Amino acid sequence: MRLAVITDIHGNVAALEAVLDDIAARGITHIVCLGDCASGMMWPGETTALLMDRAIPTVRGNHDRWITEHGPDHKPGQDAVAHAECTPDQRAWLFALPERVVPAPGVLACHATPHNDIQNLLEEPVGGRLVPAPVAVVQERLGADGMGARIVLCGHSHQSGVVRIPGGPLVVNPGALGLPGFRITRGDNPHVAEARSPHARYAVLTLDEGGADRVDLLAVPYDWESAARKAEARNAPAWAHVLRTGFMPAPH
Repeated sequence: MRLAVITDIHGNVAALEAVLDDIAARGITHIVCLGDCASGMMWPGETTALLMDRAIPTVRGNHDRWITEHGPDHKPGQDAVAHAECTPDQRAWLFALPERVVPAPGVLACHATPHNDIQNLLEEPVGGRLVPAPVAVVQERLGADGMGARIVLCGHSHQSGVVRIPGGPLVVNPGALGLPGFRITRGDNPHVAEARSPHARYAVLTLDEGGADRVDLLAVPYDWESAARKAEARNAPAWAHVLRTGFMPAPH
């Protein structure tokens, strides 16, 4: 079985369409989405509509939850845009998404960790950057369900990677499909995450009955200039910069 894994679209329907075309060109029919679908400064409603129309199995990300968890007056920019531009039915669909799905036997798909949608699974901030977390920390974050799985699929950090956990699963993060970087300024550990190229990321998981599972991490070109111009039209220059480059702009 081949399974395409997408995550962290953040309202970038241009990137989503390019990746779905690439998946179809490879003859892959099984797809799972790990959440953070709509929240973004480009096309939140169109992105959600496409996911719903394709009936892609999808996990609820923290931003999917935040869009509908509070009233629109309590949302920052990207969530406010998504709340305003998604229909009530779309917001209800996002909020009703499951926290975890099992897209194939032994494969556990979650947004961040199996039990927490805002905790990175494989990384932690150190010195303003995301770095690999110690194995013992990852094992604790996986919990019994994650450690008992054959493969765990996660997103949230926007960092692509494949890690074999001793005594546990193969963990796969496909990287962000629609937003190649972000900056966290709140909390005790402000940091940036950067893909360092503007490509749309996703992964293909090839499950092998003998246990020799294969992961392909892919970077797909798309019209990121159109996405950047859309962000600029919403007065979001930092979004435009990272969409064009894969790097966050230097702080002022």
